[in-house]
Amino acid sequence: MVQMLDVPAVADELAARFAERGYRLYLVGGSVRDALLRGTGAPGRDPGDLDFTTDARPETILEIGRGWADAVWDTGIAFGTVGLRRRDHILEVTTFRADTYDGASRNPEVRFGDTVEGDLVRRDFTVNAMAVELTGAERRFVDPHGGLAALAQGVLDTPDLPERSFADDPLRMLRAARFVSQLGFTPAERVTTAMTGMAGELARITAERVQAEFSKLILGAHPRRGIELLCDTGLARHVVPEVPAMQLETDEHMQHKDVYTHSLVVMEQAIDRETDGPDLTLRLAALLHDIGKPATRRKEPDGRVSFHHHEVVGAKMTRKRMRALKYPKALVDDVSQLVFLHLRFHGYGKGEWTDSAVRRYVTDAGPLLDRLHDLVRSDCTTRNRRRAAALQRNYDGLEERIGALREQEELDAIRPDLDGNQIMELLGIAPGPAVGKAYKHLLALRMEQGPLGPERAEAELRAWAAENL
Repeated sequence: MVQMLDVPAVADELAARFAERGYRLYLVGGSVRDALLRGTGAPGRDPGDLDFTTDARPETILEIGRGWADAVWDTGIAFGTVGLRRRDHILEVTTFRADTYDGASRNPEVRFGDTVEGDLVRRDFTVNAMAVELTGAERRFVDPHGGLAALAQGVLDTPDLPERSFADDPLRMLRAARFVSQLGFTPAERVTTAMTGMAGELARITAERVQAEFSKLILGAHPRRGIELLCDTGLARHVVPEVPAMQLETDEHMQHKDVYTHSLVVMEQAIDRETDGPDLTLRLAALLHDIGKPATRRKEPDGRVSFHHHEVVGAKMTRKRMRALKYPKALVDDVSQLVFLHLRFHGYGKGEWTDSAVRRYVTDAGPLLDRLHDLVRSDCTTRNRRRAAALQRNYDGLEERIGALREQEELDAIRPDLDGNQIMELLGIAPGPAVGKAYKHLLALRMEQGPLGPERAEAELRAWAAENL
């Protein structure tokens, strides 16, 4: 099986250069795991990125790479890693490591090792602690910790004691949830026990690194499983505490599911609607759309539970959490806006909205409109088939009206009939707040009444100015 592994020719080329100098080169870690997965027909990472380990020291790796690689970089050389690019492949070669950690941060005291077995024991999971030697007469498979058996069984375990592994690098606990999402693995009982007992150690990790792992989890093939593992072990309280907080709430329909379960179902249904691959914006919005419910929960006189304005509160909470995780501003804005808008459709009824209300719905959604369509439709999780069918029909009706209005007046680009320069020229005013107020007045008229035409717009502007300027 190892001889038949799908290893790109570029790896054998590099191995020959190491062998000429008397060094060993091993394909290692995720590269081996994914090659094995591809060999079984399971999804594996694109072989464009390859990871290697070697007994050569970093300076020697640089010498071997120069003159062969199209590009060489040494930004990771302090950790023993040299990066190479050869044709379309990115290759990272790292000297055997035998690091120690101070227990207070994630930064290791870098020490180079002498054996591949010593290097493999310091890796995060057994499925990533396999290596294939490429410099021998034949490929040699190195698997001291049972990674192949774990891969076949879909089990996620650590080469060392999980407590020791996670103490060295707490981010590995979040990586466990990420691999559950990406590869569908099941963590070993001792791994979940350690994650539960050590969840607080995640505080040692920077927000940027936590965010990177969490995003990969959300974009995985099984994000619900990853989220459930985070919540079951308590790690979610240190990443997205608003998500496990939803487990305390009963939804407004008083059904068996809680808001937490409902949100996971909405995320899955949103994923089913994706057409261009995983969509981080849509998935985050689906997961977080109801996080405002715990703070707005009220028991009404008739015994029902309400969550008035939870979309407003939830949008603020989403913005705060995503900022804490150091997400880019544009993504924060988009996800928060989807959370804010996700409930608006429920005022549509059976089509009672005016054309003005439809225009505002589209304008407020802007470029997020298609995602909003997917989110709103995914938010229908009722088991009442008649009610579910009615909601979908009503939304069909709204989309049809949006389409008709778009054809009629180019709804996607609603603007006042006069721009800022025309406003200043007509009123004889300089740039300033008054121009903005006039623009907003004309935009409101445009939203309410549709296109006014230049003459009527000018008349409305002059009438407004006579009273307000």
